[in-house]
Formats: sequence, structure tokens, C-alpha cells
Amino acid sequence: MGKANGYNRRMKNIVILISGRGSNMEAIVRTAHAQKWPAKIAAVISNRADAAGLAFAEANGIATAVVPSRHYSDRDAFDAALMAEIDKHAPDVVALAGFMRILTEPFVRHYAGRMVNVHPSLLPSFRGLHTHRQAIEAGVRAHGASVHFVTPELDGGPIVAQAVVPVLPDDDEDTLAGRVLGYEHVLYPRVLHWMAEGKVALENGRVRVDPGIAGRLTLFGDVA
Repeated sequence: MGKANGYNRRMKNIVILISGRGSNMEAIVRTAHAQKWPAKIAAVISNRADAAGLAFAEANGIATAVVPSRHYSDRDAFDAALMAEIDKHAPDVVALAGFMRILTEPFVRHYAGRMVNVHPSLLPSFRGLHTHRQAIEAGVRAHGASVHFVTPELDGGPIVAQAVVPVLPDDDEDTLAGRVLGYEHVLYPRVLHWMAEGKVALENGRVRVDPGIAGRLTLFGDVA
């Protein structure tokens, strides 16, 4: 997939957006450090000043910023301010990690092919909120998480990779959410690592992957 060109060899900048505790952000930061990615976590940005994940980022020497959504009169104004803050860091990848905002179409198109999200379901099933409740109420026996490119359609962008976990007979929302989250912490860093290496890209609306990772796009969990 064109790894020989200079763009794919240079250090990539990843900007992570959070709204709360940032557990996926923590997993990304720790994995990037342990695996020595050809990428820098350039910034962690939140729409909430009280987001707990900001403290972790600062403690790890990562630039942080807050763009408070409540300070803006509408979504367009907020997204314009957020875009300006993100672009200070020349991002190659923008990773949504529990960022609880619906983004406007101009914002999404500005980062087309560069912005990814992790969603706690096996898309296209159970879009939106309360995915674990939806899965239990639907009676499915397999649930999980999906990493996908972000497009203007909510939770509708091309899927890169998925983690599949069982739904157990005695599961409630909390137990199922905890099981899925553990696999998000593996799946999301894996995809971002591939993007940093130039092994995953969005081309003409379709996900293109290096043949060497084609067999690793689905992560299967067990009951442990």
C-alpha cells in the first residue's frame, strides 16, 4: 500500500478527542509508547474542562487543550473552534475516543480519510447510544466493537476492524460494557498503529489494507 513513499515513512501526528475519562485514549498512549510507533500523540483535546483524561495526558507530557462546547452558540461555531485547535498540531490522524459530540458535515469532510472512531457495537448493528442495552434487548449472542472511518452519516463510515465478544445469558449492561471495553483497548490502538505505518487507508470510500494485516481485522474474544 505505498509504504515506500516518504509520507508513509515520516513520523505521524495523532490528535485524540475525548469528553470524559479517556480510557481508550490511555490505551492508545500506553500502546504507542510500548510498541514505539512511528507516530506522536500530538495532543489530547476535550470539549469539557473536567474531563478526567486530560490529567493523564498531561502527566505523560502530551499537549492538552479544552474547547468548551457550552461556550458556543451552535454546532457550527463550536466545530470551527475545535478544528482550529486540532489543526495547530498538523494531524495525520484524528481519533475520537469517547468524544460525545455529533460533528457537523463540514468538520467531518475536513478530516475525511484521517478521522476514525471506535463504536461499542458490531456495526452496522446498534448505532447511536446505549448499544449494550440494545444488544441485550435484541437477544443477540455476539456483540463487540468497531473501528471505522468517520463520515457525515452517524456511525456509518467504512469499517476497518471489529472485535467480537459473546453475550452471556446473565449479562447486564455493565458486565457486557466492561467486556467490550477491554477489547476496544486492544482493537483501537491496533488500528491506529496500522494507520501510522501506512497499512490502512480510505481510498474512494473503501478501506484499503496491507495484505499482511488482512487476517487480523477481526479480533475474537472468549468468555474470560
